[in-house]
Amino acid sequence: MILYKRNVASLYLVVLIVLLSACKSRKHYTDNSSLRGVEIKGTLNERYGLLLGVPSTDIRNEKLYRFIDEWMGVPHQGGGMSKRGTDCSGFTSILFKEIYKKDLPRSAADMAGFVKRKYEEQLQEGDLVFFDFSRPFDHVGVYLKNNRFVHVSTSRGVIISNLKDPWYYKYFSRCGTVAR
Repeated sequence: MILYKRNVASLYLVVLIVLLSACKSRKHYTDNSSLRGVEIKGTLNERYGLLLGVPSTDIRNEKLYRFIDEWMGVPHQGGGMSKRGTDCSGFTSILFKEIYKKDLPRSAADMAGFVKRKYEEQLQEGDLVFFDFSRPFDHVGVYLKNNRFVHVSTSRGVIISNLKDPWYYKYFSRCGTVAR
């Protein structure tokens, strides 16, 4: 009986250690190599100012950045639309509904037909950016500032990336403002 209690106690201890170590997991905010391993601290405005490479005073839409912060690191799941897993168009649809009170089509390709096109130099916070990885308009993200956009990476989940990163830029195909 004593041996049984000792084994049960050991099992509880192992489970507790695993659960506590999982709580210390860090969010991956960006795939920017210059910020890799850097602990992002401070107020919401300070953190996103650092991530976007702009002064913290330029972060004015706190509702948008709080939403992004809550979703940061949510894993990719094809067809998903929850914090358990989402895909790029699902995340973009939810963001637009909650932040801008606008309904968007469910697929990135349909969203591409829903925007008023513009040149990349004209991009503003909240515009959509589209990519052609394997077919036209099969990936979408939301432009933030300073060439940064938030999207759902298949390997890192919800993350902020740089539009000018050679990997993304070679697949960048369209951008625009939600027209309706």
